[in-house]
Amino acid sequence: MRTLSLVTAALVGCLTLPTTATAAPAPAAPGADCALKGTTGWTDEGHDTDPVRFQHAVGTHRVLTLFVDFPDAPATGPTDPYAAQLAPAAGWLRTASYGEARLDITPLHRWIRMPAASTSYGFRRGLTFEAHERYLRDAVAAADPYAYFSRYDMVYVVPTREAAAISFSPTYLFDPATPGVTADGRRVRWAVTFGQDMWRWGPKVADHESGHTFGLPDLYAFTGETHRFVGGWDLMGNIAGEAPQYLGWHSWKLGWTHDDQVACLATPGRRTVRLAPVERPGGTKIAVVRTGPTTAYVAESRRSEGNDKGTPSTGVLVYKVDSAVPTGEGPVRVVRTYGPGESFTDPAAGVRIDVLTSDHAGDVIRLRATRP
Repeated sequence: MRTLSLVTAALVGCLTLPTTATAAPAPAAPGADCALKGTTGWTDEGHDTDPVRFQHAVGTHRVLTLFVDFPDAPATGPTDPYAAQLAPAAGWLRTASYGEARLDITPLHRWIRMPAASTSYGFRRGLTFEAHERYLRDAVAAADPYAYFSRYDMVYVVPTREAAAISFSPTYLFDPATPGVTADGRRVRWAVTFGQDMWRWGPKVADHESGHTFGLPDLYAFTGETHRFVGGWDLMGNIAGEAPQYLGWHSWKLGWTHDDQVACLATPGRRTVRLAPVERPGGTKIAVVRTGPTTAYVAESRRSEGNDKGTPSTGVLVYKVDSAVPTGEGPVRVVRTYGPGESFTDPAAGVRIDVLTSDHAGDVIRLRATRP
């Protein structure tokens, strides 16, 4: 995210490819041939997500929600409104994952008094892992007499609104090389500690932060213009964007979209594909042109009939994925959406994507690759 998008306007106009673009139709490659290997050692766009450091994204994730207040910021009302603010996150994830992932959220409806002042925990950008772990450890220890942590996979910690110092919502991912946080004989591996920004972002902030526990990177920029890479096309970018859905690539990475729903072009040739919208279950979800060991172009159909801003987002969304780019630096870079008769072309990569037809059910596109 330190530079502007590598996919510039010069690549998305009506450019033509070299004459080698008339390659013969390519045999259908297995979807897995277009999967990329991650190289950052952390959250990235690779499909080889570490099964120890991150949660498996398929299945039910049991979440215990703790409500905390502080000696310098005592709570003044019930916990119910706080639980209600985050509760819709469960339904949103269930829909976005086509029913493959569920958040089973159990609120512990009592205020847990933290042992230190809210201002002592260092909640500011640049919050260290050690300071964050201290905050989680204090919350878990204070709640331990009232909850059985061994029953849960993940913990949410929600502060009282009076605690202005707890300003933002980082995700805790355990470090297996350290003692960490334990309760009831079980290690707390994953947690989201919410801040006051949960009232601005709404319940989808829980889906964004939980996405990190599945191994997803941040798609917004850590430096410079915040949302220049993907805007609101993915929940890991702008949570309050016009079309906040997990990208089809992320759905595939997480196991919600299966290999047989991925149209892969991993060698020179051409292929015609009918894409079903990512917002609905079933059908071919993404078309991928692999361009290198860690890079690919992806096309997916968007048919959002409505969203948070009341503006439908329709068309073939094209974006570049690079699994070697770290979180916060632009591992995904959206080009734009395309309609019938329009084409995306990157001559340097030897890639062309033509949108042939569109209707309510999706889009028909043609993929062309001229480079091995």
